[in-house]
Amino acid sequence: MKGARTRLMMTADAVGGVWTYAAELLRELAERGYQTRLVTIGPRASVDQREMIAGIPALSVIETGLQLEWQDPAGIDMEHAARVLNTIALQFAPDVVHLNSFREAAFDWPCPVVVVAHSCVNTWSHAVGSVVQGDDWRTYTQSVRKGLDEADAWVAPSVAFGEAVRTSYGVMRKGPTILNGLAHGLWPSACKKPLILGAGRVWDPAKNLATLAAAAENTAWPVFIAGPLHETRGMDAQPPSGARYLGTLPRVAVLDRMRSAEIFCSPALYEPFGLSVLEAAAAGCALVLSNITTFRELWDGAAMFVDPDNPGALAAALNDLCSNDEMRRHLQDAASLRARRYSIASTADAYHALYSSLRRHADSDRSVELSA
Repeated sequence: MKGARTRLMMTADAVGGVWTYAAELLRELAERGYQTRLVTIGPRASVDQREMIAGIPALSVIETGLQLEWQDPAGIDMEHAARVLNTIALQFAPDVVHLNSFREAAFDWPCPVVVVAHSCVNTWSHAVGSVVQGDDWRTYTQSVRKGLDEADAWVAPSVAFGEAVRTSYGVMRKGPTILNGLAHGLWPSACKKPLILGAGRVWDPAKNLATLAAAAENTAWPVFIAGPLHETRGMDAQPPSGARYLGTLPRVAVLDRMRSAEIFCSPALYEPFGLSVLEAAAAGCALVLSNITTFRELWDGAAMFVDPDNPGALAAALNDLCSNDEMRRHLQDAASLRARRYSIASTADAYHALYSSLRRHADSDRSVELSA
């Protein structure tokens, strides 16, 4: 069996798509014989999120309550975080550590370390047209750069985002691209409904769901948006009018909505990969996406692309699909077919190969040291 006896320690947070990514990957790695300790950072996982990892063989979970790096840009909690995570590593004795954030890679680890770049404040702020300033964020930038430099390997989920990270942090070493994936079997409903679906953090300007809501005032079909309306620390802003808001739903409920929706729309300004788009494609939705480099890389030829800053153009594109059955069916078939490229089996194979390569290199280095 592939990966037999490999002990993997992985960090993850429960704030966004990293949890879905981790759950899908860990389940597939377990099929390859991995024994995994999942260490959560940030808020506790929800009941729905816990169900996503239920039943994964040889998986143990430790919740630390440590702050996420963007919650602690000045690094006040870093020494404490290093002690907590190093203690867990000493107890578990991993063969590989897989970090789904950056700065922890600079801690003292007993084995090879992989960092996966899912998102970061600097690339996010650049995409939404804001600037983070001050000593705290300079410290954050230095910590992220140090993590990228000191990791044995760093990975990006798309070529476009990998290049954005290198540019933002002045990283000379190029990291491999390992595309995210999903398990096959997410089939569309036999009875699609005349509606448009969006999903994501409504409060996050990078998701740009306000543009979809504005377009919804002029679309032939109703627009539904699933996702949290407010940031976890609380925000007073009301969601924009136009769309029908579903709030935070369990993942299975969101997937059910995708199965029945004719169209899925993401006008995001920033998306390092976009698991929700992949889920919608696998569920047989026609995709209407913002014309950004990541989406072009992943979905060119299988989606309709629009200017994310133009609600009128977005409404026109959506109405074209609402009224054109042939075009809509073509895009649904193209998206479903493209989604099969991004399988979790391929993702797990790529990570297994990377872990194995790093372990061989580490073993070789130890042999040289012992013989010296």
